[in-house]
Amino acid sequence: MSSKGGGTALTRRNYRLASDTDKPKATGIVNEKLLSDYLHHVFPSTKQGPALASLRKPLGFQDLGAHLERLLSEGEPAEDTRDQPVEGRLGPQPVVLDHTSGFEGLLFVDDDLLGVIGHSNFSSIRATTCVYKGKWAYEVLISSQGLMQIGWCTLNCRFNQEEGVGDTPDSYAYDGNRVRKWNVTTTNYGKSWAAGDIVSCLIDLDEATITFCLNGQSLGTAFSNIKMGPGVAYFPAISLSFKESVAFNFGSRPLRYPVDGYIPLQNPPTTDLMKAHKLLGYIKNVLSTSIDAQEERLVEKDCSVWRLHGEPTVLVTMAHIFNHFAPLMCKVYLVEDVLMNFLLGILEGGGSVEHQLIQQLLDLFWLLMEDYEVNECLKQLMMSLLRAYRFSPIIPDLGFQIHYLRLTTAILHHEKSRKYLLNNFTFDVLRSVVFFYIKTPLRVKEAGLEELIPTTWWPTHFDKEGKDEREPKDESADERLRRRAYERGCQRLKKRIEVVEELQVQILKLLLNNKDKTTGEASRYIFLNKFRKFLQENASNRGHPTALCPPEYMVCFLHRLITAVRASWDDGSSRKSPSSISSEGAYVPPQLFYNGKVDYFDLQRLGGLLSHLKKTLKDDLASKANIIIDPAEIQATSMDDLDEDEESGAAQRPFGAAAMGGALARPSWLSSPTLGRANRFLSTAAVSLMTPRRPLTQPEKVKIRTLAVEQRTEEDIEGSHGNDGLLLGRPLEEPEQPIADKSLLEIVDGIVMMYNLSVHQQLGKMVVVSDDVHEYAVALKDTEEKIARCPAKRPDILDELQKSQKVFAEKLNHLCRRLAWINATIYSKEKMLDVYWLLCVCIRTIEHADNTGSLFAFSPEFYLSVAMNAYSALKNYFSPANSMEELPGYEETLTQLAAILAKHFADPRIVGTDIKDSLMQALASYVCYPQSLRAVERIPEEQRVAMMRNLLAPYEQRPWAQTNWILVRLWRGCGFGYRYTRLPHLLKTKPEDANLPSLQKPCPSLLLQRHMAELLSVDKDMAASFLNSVLNQLNWAFSEFIGMIQEIQQAAERPERNFVDTRQLKVCATCFDLSVSLLRVLEMTVTLVPEIFLDWSRPSAELLLRRLAQLLNQVLNRVTAEKNLFDRVVNLRLPGLESVDHYPILVAVTGILVRILVDGDRQGISRASSVLLSDPCFQLHSIQHLLGEGGGGLLRPRPPLPPPPSPPPPRKHFSLHAYTDYISEEEKQKVELMLTFLTEESKQAAASTAPTSEEDLCPICYAHSISAVFKPCSHKSCKACINQHLMNNKDCFFCKATITGVEDYSKPAAS
Repeated sequence: MSSKGGGTALTRRNYRLASDTDKPKATGIVNEKLLSDYLHHVFPSTKQGPALASLRKPLGFQDLGAHLERLLSEGEPAEDTRDQPVEGRLGPQPVVLDHTSGFEGLLFVDDDLLGVIGHSNFSSIRATTCVYKGKWAYEVLISSQGLMQIGWCTLNCRFNQEEGVGDTPDSYAYDGNRVRKWNVTTTNYGKSWAAGDIVSCLIDLDEATITFCLNGQSLGTAFSNIKMGPGVAYFPAISLSFKESVAFNFGSRPLRYPVDGYIPLQNPPTTDLMKAHKLLGYIKNVLSTSIDAQEERLVEKDCSVWRLHGEPTVLVTMAHIFNHFAPLMCKVYLVEDVLMNFLLGILEGGGSVEHQLIQQLLDLFWLLMEDYEVNECLKQLMMSLLRAYRFSPIIPDLGFQIHYLRLTTAILHHEKSRKYLLNNFTFDVLRSVVFFYIKTPLRVKEAGLEELIPTTWWPTHFDKEGKDEREPKDESADERLRRRAYERGCQRLKKRIEVVEELQVQILKLLLNNKDKTTGEASRYIFLNKFRKFLQENASNRGHPTALCPPEYMVCFLHRLITAVRASWDDGSSRKSPSSISSEGAYVPPQLFYNGKVDYFDLQRLGGLLSHLKKTLKDDLASKANIIIDPAEIQATSMDDLDEDEESGAAQRPFGAAAMGGALARPSWLSSPTLGRANRFLSTAAVSLMTPRRPLTQPEKVKIRTLAVEQRTEEDIEGSHGNDGLLLGRPLEEPEQPIADKSLLEIVDGIVMMYNLSVHQQLGKMVVVSDDVHEYAVALKDTEEKIARCPAKRPDILDELQKSQKVFAEKLNHLCRRLAWINATIYSKEKMLDVYWLLCVCIRTIEHADNTGSLFAFSPEFYLSVAMNAYSALKNYFSPANSMEELPGYEETLTQLAAILAKHFADPRIVGTDIKDSLMQALASYVCYPQSLRAVERIPEEQRVAMMRNLLAPYEQRPWAQTNWILVRLWRGCGFGYRYTRLPHLLKTKPEDANLPSLQKPCPSLLLQRHMAELLSVDKDMAASFLNSVLNQLNWAFSEFIGMIQEIQQAAERPERNFVDTRQLKVCATCFDLSVSLLRVLEMTVTLVPEIFLDWSRPSAELLLRRLAQLLNQVLNRVTAEKNLFDRVVNLRLPGLESVDHYPILVAVTGILVRILVDGDRQGISRASSVLLSDPCFQLHSIQHLLGEGGGGLLRPRPPLPPPPSPPPPRKHFSLHAYTDYISEEEKQKVELMLTFLTEESKQAAASTAPTSEEDLCPICYAHSISAVFKPCSHKSCKACINQHLMNNKDCFFCKATITGVEDYSKPAAS
């Protein structure tokens, strides 16, 4: 035993010596009689009655050891009875899971052999001990609510990957996932369980019954008359599917819900328990007794005011007690049953005095116990608190959770204990994240939400889009009362949850303390290094789900951490200097991304791999940031993946079970509620292997170029005189002013990473509950309307409808209360402000990094991802409960984000295709909504023009479909018949279907259209290459679409029943949508800049017009031909092809034709009509088809024909007249004018066209006369063919010679 703290604390041995040899000094000024009275008072003998008190022997310190031994041995069972086997039970003690032979499948088992995670389809495992007589119980702590069967089995049961506990005749199981019981057959039983519940499994072998309880409530007898008799004994057993995890308590800890008459499988440590309770009684006596030396009497006082003043009498007395108490406090059962309950009892008072007493007791622990004993005791105490917090049921006032959190806070207030726990317990695979989680109750009634929210309400008014209106105008008085009562209930619930959240934030504030440097490194730096390691485990383990922190825990942790960090930031910045930034303006300086002080593991940078960036940008780093990269380091980083040592990769481990691979053997921190690291990987396949040939997956290497995370000290992080710490290498663009403590900057950086890892995904997942409320509300309203319409003579229908109404109403009551909980814990106004703060941090960080020029490439991709995702979450997940418009500085933030998207979607410094796609998609959704579109219009003009220029780059070698959607969205609302929010043809065929896909309301941007017009009219080369690429893509998309519908039509006509692949249908619909959107972009261009096609002084204008006419004619002919392929496929009405119809594509074509043939100037119209009519594919009836069969008949009367003998039923043809809601009268008149004009023009053209001999036709298209000759090879074609060819290729059609020029050709006159 070593003495501690420079001699201030005496060891136990020293105390004993003092008591034996130097009594007067040790007892101080206390005389012998008073000391004897004091010791008799503290250690009362159970056998002496009060009458004998005067006769008792005087007691001094020299006799105290023997006296204490005697007291503790009273009531102990005799040696020979203590370890006798209990009748009715067979097997070793302690009871654990049988990891040697009693399992099937792949499993991870914790190092305490009590926690287990499934790692294959359906794995089973049983315990080491069985029972054959009596009444027995064990508990299972449910960590994940998936598919599991828990119960009892005999040794005869044989399980496999399909059949588990309950699937064989001699096994019985309860499955709370499907709410059933299993014994070969299955029936409904019990309630559904959730993560955080405790299942008690009871077997009564006297009555032959098996019963299960959930959180202490009996679910009733599950099985009676179970198999009994000689040779039949039952083992606890479980089967669980992949990733599911539980922990067993066979009695190694006190059962959480003991049941009268049933005993745990493992014997409780009765003797030790008795001793511990006695010793605790003596400690309480010391705390409540003080010695008044003047008056020579003992004084009773309140325990809570006791202080450790160093009185020798008290200290020596305590030392004797702790001599016996300390070893007992290393045992988990005693810590949980004795110590934890004692400390929780102290806190019952609820004041700060009680907190003080716990601090004093912890001082005493560190003083009187050996280091290893205090460490073990604190560790077990925290584990017990963690389990208690995690597996406590939710009750209305959240009393359990508050109780355990208050004790945790009190313990962490003690500096030495806090640092020990931070170093050795907290964040060891992030156990402590559990303390920041508030679980969502699955069973509303048990959580007391019915009393808390007695009145439920849900939206009953829906607008045309199917969304519920925020403030319905015609809300009845009754509805208003219900809504207000519901809102009051939600507020009550929120206040209760806030109490828990406040305690959780207090814990984090203690961990973020950077002033407690008296006992070594400050807490914050220990926390920071552990936090970074936690992020590393979650970032590098994304492919291995059992080792990740669950996203629901991450969400709660993120919000508490933001609150605590902002408080520390503001606290620090107010002390530092008035000019320093408050947390409101927080951002992460760009130096962190390139100076190597912070490890970003293997996360992607905007400019690609870090090793590549260090090589290519080393000069920029030297000139801008004064950072010199060691050439050896560049060599090392680039060679890293090649020189991995084979031996270290194969790490020859001795046991096959442990040798199943690097990533696999990494355990889940959630593996079990015991939260110990799982260190055994069980596999029925691997048990026989002794040495592995190679691991299944190579262990991941984390490349750290500077210090390992654990080795960093405060100076490395904060820096000191002349050392910038984390902010080394400040570029000139960065201000010199202090931002905040550098440790806080790194934590903020970690928070952003955490949001990116799993928080955003979880926020999206929890929206499901509000979607369910919406769906059930629509269904209920629909059912009520049907009840109102139900005829009186059909009582059977009425009865069914009323049953449905009751089911929907019950479900809504349940869901609304659950939604209230979710809104309070996940989607509250405060949480929304946290996500908004995170968005602003990312925006400012990106802006600062962007100012560094080429060094922007070092920024991690996740900053851009979080900026886009946080905006999307604010817009889509937090409404309608909270509105984005109410956020402070919302408009300005929207504009800043718009500027980032506009600038970086085509930024050459960004190389990752995924992040580029995300930026493009974010911009596309940004221009869909009026508010965000106005934000794009508010960014500086120079940036707007640059954005439009990037959008108008040729559609080649880049993801052009996205940019095309953006242009289309800027145009929607201005095009011909292009104002719909639902596809008009769908509303005609299925008007009753309110769930049809809805498009966003059109919000065209005239400002951005103007920029586009200016760019295209000024830059002639860009205009030509842009339109050429649009026409090429339209040709491709429409040809693909036609090819696909041919295949679909052939498949549909086959006599045998077959199904068209849904993927093929999806691709087909996408090609159609692309064709329509490309036509709309052409319509937009023709409308804004008609001179590109019609001003033939511009190079390639005539060619573009000819190509346009050619494509329009092709589309018209394919879509309007009588009984054609397109008609037949549309009439099949295949699911997945809903968007394919005549309307979208024909209206887009009509828009282009009307613009060039009706709305232009005279010269333009004549050029357009001559090119259109000269195209060999032009057919007048395609244009007539737009206004219905024989559209010309609408304009001039025809002579009546004799009626046919029996007319067939008229076929319905497409006609623009049928869509009066979507096409204005003016637009229809323009189409009629166009038809009249084209009819006249085609007559004249037919009359004036002289027949051409075949020899004079172009040998490429056979449509036009030869009009061009190529130089130098003198081959000939028409101008249209050669001009189109030269836009993409410079070789001659015929001889492949390079064409240097093209001259006009006219046929020489015949001699």
